[in-house]
Amino acid sequence: MVRLGTMALTTTVALAITGCAAQQQAPGSQGGAAPGVTATSVRIGGVLTKTSASGYSTKDAEIGARARFERANAEGGVHGRTIEFLGAEDDGQDAAKGDAAAKKLVQKERVFALVPVHAPNFGGAAFLEREGVPWFGWATGPQWCGTRTGFGYNGCLAPKQGAGSQTWWGRQMADLLGGSEGKSVYVQTSDSSGSKYGGTTISQSFTAAGFELAGVNSGLPAAAPPPDWLPYVDKIMTSDGGEPPDVVVSVIAGTKFNVGLYAALKRAGYEGVLTDATSYDTAILGDPASAQALEGVVAAPMFEPFESSALEIAQLKRDVERVSPGAALTQHLAIGYWSADIFLDMLAKAGKDLTRERFLATANGSYAYENPGFGKIQFPKDHDEPNGCGALVKLVDGAFQVAKNMKCFDNVPLT
Repeated sequence: MVRLGTMALTTTVALAITGCAAQQQAPGSQGGAAPGVTATSVRIGGVLTKTSASGYSTKDAEIGARARFERANAEGGVHGRTIEFLGAEDDGQDAAKGDAAAKKLVQKERVFALVPVHAPNFGGAAFLEREGVPWFGWATGPQWCGTRTGFGYNGCLAPKQGAGSQTWWGRQMADLLGGSEGKSVYVQTSDSSGSKYGGTTISQSFTAAGFELAGVNSGLPAAAPPPDWLPYVDKIMTSDGGEPPDVVVSVIAGTKFNVGLYAALKRAGYEGVLTDATSYDTAILGDPASAQALEGVVAAPMFEPFESSALEIAQLKRDVERVSPGAALTQHLAIGYWSADIFLDMLAKAGKDLTRERFLATANGSYAYENPGFGKIQFPKDHDEPNGCGALVKLVDGAFQVAKNMKCFDNVPLT
């Protein structure tokens, strides 16, 4: 027979053990069960397309994120916690590899959030949404949109029909060209889902600004540049009633694609305006053929250009120089930096008693943040539409120049 005293003692010990376990698991200021969170640190990792068959790479986003995190750490961290940045996994521009990378970071590395995520074919979105894991980066595809966990640094760039769609690119270009009246635009995309969707939204950006749409072609294979650009060039050169359009917009991921397209257009005698979202990259200046092909091209970064005199850009440059002296300032670097900046702002506003649930409640609870470096962001609104902000940069005589500083415009419903 078991004595009552023994039973009471056993029960007391069991409760103590249970209480201790519960205390260890309880989220709060001491870290507890919040994955990747301790009393002194928050663990973060990212997913990038560091390598790809086409040569497209977003690897520099890791430098940008690290630079911003290191400044935060030097300033004492956020609520006494420093950022433990593990760096970024490479998805090889393969959706399955991106999904595996996200699972590795969450399940094995036990990160609190994924920052930065900068991969055109990122495949980990469904997993992260299901697990309630926040992720931050460049929301170039529909997998970012309509989530509660995915935070594009400039919102959702693939809105659904009826949601707000950006007009800034078309309006900035109209201002640059002295107006859009009587001017036509042709949009070239690849056959990837993100590129084709971008063709739809960007076409509307230009028509909303008053340009006439001469055509959209999404037949370009996304895997690698074509051996012969002539069929694509012929379509462009005759798209405006048998004549070339005034503006050609490339919605293609990869410098090799744009270099090939622009060089072929120039050989065919095209004298209009060439513009894209990816050619703002100092790395291309080291290759004479690429620099020649991109001479005169107007790039459309969704952040304030590095050539700007804004104080926030001077700070970015100092931060990058500290962690990676001499690093080239690229668009991908800026995207990593501003994604990390927004994450840090959300982290501060979430408070010291940190859990993913509390973080997401803060992020999706009328969150707003403005910074001259990238414009403005609002959530939950910008889970479904872009922030409407961007700048223009032109390559002139082998050097980038600010053509239009960062400016934000109202979105219009996507039709």
